[in-house]
Amino acid sequence: MKSHKPLLSAFAVGALMFAGTLIAQDVPPPPAPAMPAAPATSPVPAAPMPPAEPMPPAEPMPSSAPAAPMPSSEPMPAPAAGAAGQASYQTPQGEVVVRSVPAPAPTIGPAPAFEQLSGGGKSITAEQAVAYPPLANDFIHADSNRNGTVSKTEYANWTKQL
Repeated sequence: MKSHKPLLSAFAVGALMFAGTLIAQDVPPPPAPAMPAAPATSPVPAAPMPPAEPMPPAEPMPSSAPAAPMPSSEPMPAPAAGAAGQASYQTPQGEVVVRSVPAPAPTIGPAPAFEQLSGGGKSITAEQAVAYPPLANDFIHADSNRNGTVSKTEYANWTKQL
């Protein structure tokens, strides 16, 4: 007969870990704010407030600003067909046009000379690589021997891939 102890112990460990995560997520609510003590003397009635002056009417929103959607129990209608990356919706306040296009790709000049990035040293550190964002972003890949620095040969190989 085969023993089920490894299976049971793995199950027990898993159950304990699951229970521990549930307990760890149980955060008690913050305490209620303390109420100030009532004054010992009788309160003095406040003087009546003068009537507020009416506010001037708000200026209408420019047509380029999208109107905020009003809460409704009705589902939002499907967008009307339009240009690529554009959708328009009819709302009680008027038409709302949503334009969604990706940001243009950044233009980055050619890679600087190794000596410029290394500061005259034999290698480029991660801190020095920040001066050229593509290298800082790809530093782990450029550091092919994983020693924490980019040598002149590694830099030359990396720039060939650009």
